[in-house]
Amino acid sequence: MNELMNEVMKATLADMTARLAVLEAEHAIRRTMMRYMALCDVPSGGEPSETLAELFSADAIWQGVGPEYAEKFGALTGREAIVTMLARYLPPTPHFSVNAHFMASETIDVDATATHATGRWIMLQASGYLSGEAELVSARLEVDFVPADDRKRWLIRHFRTQRLFDAPSEVHPSSTGSFGDFRQSQA
Repeated sequence: MNELMNEVMKATLADMTARLAVLEAEHAIRRTMMRYMALCDVPSGGEPSETLAELFSADAIWQGVGPEYAEKFGALTGREAIVTMLARYLPPTPHFSVNAHFMASETIDVDATATHATGRWIMLQASGYLSGEAELVSARLEVDFVPADDRKRWLIRHFRTQRLFDAPSEVHPSSTGSFGDFRQSQA
């Protein structure tokens, strides 16, 4: 009886450990995506020490899907090519006066061995341009992830974005222009 209990306990512990690894992966993946969006916001919601490059695997692919985005973005391979493309839209390059990303309809599927995952979101991007124009853009995101070498962080391996719609809008940026006042008031 004691031997049977030990086997049941071992099986239960193995199952719980595997389930915990999946939950931890989901949390880390969600954090990676939110850091990505924060770093793409203008002004940036990222911490000064954070970079977009650290969110991608070395062999990552960033791909525009569908007629609008396949033509506009194509597919880029490699961390450096992806970060170079993204930098065309971020300060100090003059493009956005304000840019904010909102994520919804999340699903994250992690394989049983916690070695690969795919996340899906609907994104709404509210953008004000330095030209004075503004728009709302919605896109479907499907993103593949792999664990980093430390097995704690997860990296973007294949980022796919497909434009769903866009709408003209009016944007009135905050007079503070940064999170500086917000972060100071939280201290």
